Amino acid sequence: MSTDLLRYDQMVENALKGVVRAALNQIGEHGLFGDHHLYLTFSTTQPGVKIPDSLMQKYPSEMTIVLQYQFWDLDVNDEGFAVSLSFNDVQERMHIPFSALTGFADPSVNFALQFQALEDAAENNTLMEPDTTLIADAHATDEEAVAETKSNDQVNNVVALDTFRKE
Repeated sequence: MSTDLLRYDQMVENALKGVVRAALNQIGEHGLFGDHHLYLTFSTTQPGVKIPDSLMQKYPSEMTIVLQYQFWDLDVNDEGFAVSLSFNDVQERMHIPFSALTGFADPSVNFALQFQALEDAAENNTLMEPDTTLIADAHATDEEAVAETKSNDQVNNVVALDTFRKE
C-alpha cells in the first residue's frame, strides 16, 4: 500500500472529533436532555491532559469519564474541553484535549466512536488495510452489486461507487 501523504486517516479522525466537539458544545449550552449520557475515554499521557495526581496514579494510561448527573462548568473550545466532576465527594477540574480522546459513546442512542491514539497515528503513516474489500465491476448491475455485498456478509469497508451509477 502506498504512503498516504495527505493523511486521510487524520482528516477522518479530526472530522469525527468534530462530532464530539459539537455534542459537548450543545450540552455546555443547553445541558443534557432525555436519557443522553456520554462516556469519554482518553489517554492520560497525552500532552495537555490535566487531571488530579490521584487520578493519574489510578489511571496511568487511559481513563473513561461519564457526563450524566454530576458534572459542572463544561467549557469547550477548538482544542478540547474542561469539566468539573466529583471523585469521592471532591469536585475536581479536568482539561482534556480532543487529541487525547480514544473513545466516545452515548449509549442512550446506541452511538459510539473510537479514535486512534495520537502516538499510534504518528507511528502509522498509512491507513490500516480493511479486512475485506469489495471492488465491484464498474459495469455490474445494481442487483449484482447488492448480491455480491450480501454474499460477503456485510463486512465490506470499501465499495466502488461506479457500480451504482447509471450509464
